[in-house]
This record gives sequence, C-alpha cells and structure tokens, in this order.
Amino acid sequence: MADARDPWWIIGSGAVALLSAGSVTVADLDILLSEGDAARVLPALGLNAAPGGVDSRFRSGIYARWDAPELPVEFMAGFALNHDGQWQDVAPTSRIAHHLGDTVIYTPSREEMRAILLSFGRPKDLRRAEMLR
Repeated sequence: MADARDPWWIIGSGAVALLSAGSVTVADLDILLSEGDAARVLPALGLNAAPGGVDSRFRSGIYARWDAPELPVEFMAGFALNHDGQWQDVAPTSRIAHHLGDTVIYTPSREEMRAILLSFGRPKDLRRAEMLR
C-alpha cells in the first residue's frame, strides 16, 4: 500500500481483530481503497484492476483478490451496500493507524466499524459488531 495516495482502510474481521480484545477468526483481509489507488497498487502486486461483481447485497467498482500472502487480501474500490433498494457507498470517515513493526495499517474507528458491520446485517457481521460494543 506504499503507492497509495488516498486514504484506505482494512474493514471486516481484520479490523475487528485490531480494534477489539476478543478473539475473531480472520480468513482474509478486506481493504477499501480508491479507484485511483487500485489502478496504482494492484498492478504492482501482479493483479488486474477489474470491475467487481454485484450481488443482491454488495457491489464493487473494482475488485481483486491477492492470494500470494499467507492471509489472502481482497481489495475493493467503489464498494457499496444495498440498503432497502438503494446503493450506499461504504466510505469510512475516521482513520485509526495501527503500527505493526515497521508497517502502518488503517481501520475505521471502533464505533464506525461497528456501525458498518451493523449495516451489513449478516449474522457474522452482527457477531463481529457485538465484539466492538
């Protein structure tokens, strides 16, 4: 993410692991980034900045999955949630830095991550939101 010029965040289980004292299983890291940063960052990892998929609940303008690291990473740009038939951008406004050795990674604030998870509404997201209470 060194080539990123815009704010980016880890969301989902990875963020919950960083923000809570509870134990959470992290199967992959979900990274929200801008479309411009996707065009800069993804090719450096050997990934294509391809249009993302759409399902009834979520969509991404750009989606890529990087399976090279031990923990897979999913990149999403233009990520949106379908809420009552209306697409709403998932765009955090808070940004908390987490220092892991020489690396800095970012999450939304605990409160904002909880609100995002509650908006997703899936059982696994509701369980994770409870960990951030």
